[in-house]
Amino acid sequence: MERYFEIGKIAGTHGLKGTLRVFPTTEDPSRFELLKQFIVENKGKKETFHIEKIAYHKKFVLVTVKELKDINEAEYYKGATIYIPEQEALPLEENEYYMRDLYGLAVITQEGEELGILADIYETGANDVYAVRKEGQKDLLIPAIKQCILSVDIVNKKMIVKLLEGLR
Repeated sequence: MERYFEIGKIAGTHGLKGTLRVFPTTEDPSRFELLKQFIVENKGKKETFHIEKIAYHKKFVLVTVKELKDINEAEYYKGATIYIPEQEALPLEENEYYMRDLYGLAVITQEGEELGILADIYETGANDVYAVRKEGQKDLLIPAIKQCILSVDIVNKKMIVKLLEGLR
């Protein structure tokens, strides 16, 4: 089964010629410029759109596609989600991971203590913070820094951490 990455949400239209106003959900909105096409999921139905032009306006990516010729056609897609196949995703650097692959990892201290499951990721600007959840306990917040995150094993769904003083 092919896997997909969400890269944007259609927020509305721009102009009268069917240009889509897209709120990017990818870290690098310029990645739209590398695409020839993408998949739009709207009301349970998936369609492939072929890109003609990319522009930017404030926090939005303006996407003109071959399939839409006017504002009336484009309005139908407001609220739809834009995806690309996993193989078209930007390559990762060493020690980089897709957020979606981190959710659900078992978080274990270097001493072998099971802390819980990585349940949420907070983007703080300086570094991400991982919320580790264990039933009956308050979430444990661990900064995503190399001093704390010792190893990540996506295949075996395990993260080994070192808890710095004061994190509990």
